Amino acid sequence: MLDFRTNTFLTVCETMNFTEAAKRLNITQPAVSQHIRFLENEYNTQLFLYHNKQLYITQTGKVLKKRLMTMRNDQLSILEEMKSVSGDIELLSIGVTMTIGEYAVVDRIADFMNHHPDMNLHIHFGNTSQLLSLLDEGKINLALVEGNYPKDRYGHMNYSTEDYIGVCKVSHTFLKKNPKTMNDLKNERLIVRESGSGTRNILEELLLARGMEISDFERYIEVENMHTIIGLLKRDCGISFMYKIAVADELESGVLKEIKLSDFKMQHDFDFIWEKDSIYTDKYIKICKELSISK
Repeated sequence: MLDFRTNTFLTVCETMNFTEAAKRLNITQPAVSQHIRFLENEYNTQLFLYHNKQLYITQTGKVLKKRLMTMRNDQLSILEEMKSVSGDIELLSIGVTMTIGEYAVVDRIADFMNHHPDMNLHIHFGNTSQLLSLLDEGKINLALVEGNYPKDRYGHMNYSTEDYIGVCKVSHTFLKKNPKTMNDLKNERLIVRESGSGTRNILEELLLARGMEISDFERYIEVENMHTIIGLLKRDCGISFMYKIAVADELESGVLKEIKLSDFKMQHDFDFIWEKDSIYTDKYIKICKELSISK
């Protein structure tokens, strides 16, 4: 079990301020300093340093922070596991991005739960950056994300690989006839997800590789919901870029169409991720394999 000094250290990491950490922990600032000095002596390293009156965490401090956060989150999982032993009901918390949760994983979750009637499941929706925060804070066990993430910081397993396409209403009239490249579309109204969304993150990287950015589009609509984006596309309010799986029905029925460009062809992975080096890694891998559509 983590002791009070490691809790102090993690609180300082969150606040990057000894005074604020003391307030949160309801202890004195000298006590905070004492706890940090104890850990620095214990690990024979400097964990924080000041530069121009600003507190910074050292490289060894970052290592300790990551390891202790993993241990803290495992401790929370142990508590839940012990509760499930006494109550015969296990709890699993999974975070999913909007596109995945609405279009790519429902059937597999249904099958999984039918095979595990003794399990309670919490499904959290959020964009990729929000889910990473929930995972770091130990509020979810696993996340299934569509956007980019630092792979060296997390355990991970591929769920599927999906086509990422441009899309518009089948009857849409382009301002520049017969567009061939991304640059030919910048006069169009772009319908885009909010910052932090995996779907938007992929688009931003694609544009950057072509020397462009979202602000190059003269008009845009920013939307935090994929259903709304699809509804706007069906009413010919603009163009968008998204995973093909999200509009598979509309493409098949001929309501929407793919925008085919000579400089645009993209696939991207949907990945399961969890806390790197967690003591529950083997369990998470087993769950991921069971939920995977490639099973």
